[in-house]
Amino acid sequence: FRFGVKLKRKPLDAMKLGKSFSFLAAAAVFALSDVTGFSPSFSRSHVASKSSLHMTAKESKNVKEIKVGVIGCGRIGLVHLGAINKAPNVRPVIVSNPTVSKAEKAAAEFGVPRFTSDAMDVITDPDVDAVWICSPSQYHAEQIKACAANGKHVFCEKPLATDLAETVEAINSCNVAGVKLMTGLQRRFDPNFRRVRNAIEENEVGDTIMIKLCSRDPSPPPFEYVKGGGGIFADMAVHDLDMTRFLAGEDPIDILAIGSCHIDKSIEKLDGSEKFDTASCIVRYPNGVQAMIDVCRQSSYGYDQRAEVLGTSGMIATDNVYPNTAKIYKNQFTGNADMPYDFFLSRYNEAYVSETIAFCESLVNDTPVPCSGQDGLAALIMALSADISAAEGRWVKFKEVVESVYCKDPLNCEILPMEVFPDGFKPAADPKELLIPAVDEVKA
Repeated sequence: FRFGVKLKRKPLDAMKLGKSFSFLAAAAVFALSDVTGFSPSFSRSHVASKSSLHMTAKESKNVKEIKVGVIGCGRIGLVHLGAINKAPNVRPVIVSNPTVSKAEKAAAEFGVPRFTSDAMDVITDPDVDAVWICSPSQYHAEQIKACAANGKHVFCEKPLATDLAETVEAINSCNVAGVKLMTGLQRRFDPNFRRVRNAIEENEVGDTIMIKLCSRDPSPPPFEYVKGGGGIFADMAVHDLDMTRFLAGEDPIDILAIGSCHIDKSIEKLDGSEKFDTASCIVRYPNGVQAMIDVCRQSSYGYDQRAEVLGTSGMIATDNVYPNTAKIYKNQFTGNADMPYDFFLSRYNEAYVSETIAFCESLVNDTPVPCSGQDGLAALIMALSADISAAEGRWVKFKEVVESVYCKDPLNCEILPMEVFPDGFKPAADPKELLIPAVDEVKA
């Protein structure tokens, strides 16, 4: 599984990311191009610098205003609308939701001039430069393809699609159309995780030995949410799996995963990893680096999100985020006055705003998106591999999942058993072989 560029660690600020990989052909029509598969790094200067969208009044006259449409006015759609309104030089002009009253309410709350019940009204709107897809996961692939066909740049909440073949098709549709596609994996933009990544890049803790991630929700979701949600690895642990790759700066080799049910026994009758509310993974990376993840759908003490990286010369770790820094000192208790944030929307509010600004900067400046469709594909492959590992009780190489994809051409793919592949077809072992170059890679 070689999908990205190794994060080469050099002393202090001499670190650079190379551009050394080439896209191979998955079919005769697939093009060749130099790529940087791994997302651009977050350096300290990037974190500290002012967004290029924050202009003076005089400067802003020369900056293009990004007009966006948002599909889906549920919980996550409202979060993104709030983030869009906080981003300079970005303006929402239309929103949609099947229940039109929700779209109307969202439009009124966030000052959006138009609302509709039809997502295609957003996608075909001539004023819209980019579309935020915040609809249920089963509609993502179709809507990404429609956006590409109408020349709209796309920001899509994870997952890009509900299966691997559709994910490849959706990414390639944007690449063929020459529009940008960004995957919504907001934890990459959280200042705590970014600081850990910075420490690795700048060799503050030496070479990485071990990565640990913990993700525990305050309370389990309802049965209806879990059923059909794709399982604990694709629905919940996918953020942590992606974060191990983000911090490792390498592409993973294989995974061992296990799951169990401790909280809500009603889900035990569900299929696959949907019957788990607790899971653990070990991911192996090059050079013997190990990544360990534990996830649980319930934590009695609040939303628990921590990361730790052990290096050859030190260790860096993050703590949970609290709504304030107040502490109580009593004869029977000393500690934080309040519990950690108990919901992902409040915990990652800043991250949602940061990723929105980052995507809009890439549109204004025509620079690569910081979390690409390729990154979304890699995260899905890791989650699917974890599913297989937990079901079969064995280590699973990520290339096993990649090799199950058969593409007649870049826009027509399906999952096939190895024994029914067409004669002479050689399955791809590397995810990048399934993709044609993205617009940013062609320009590079």
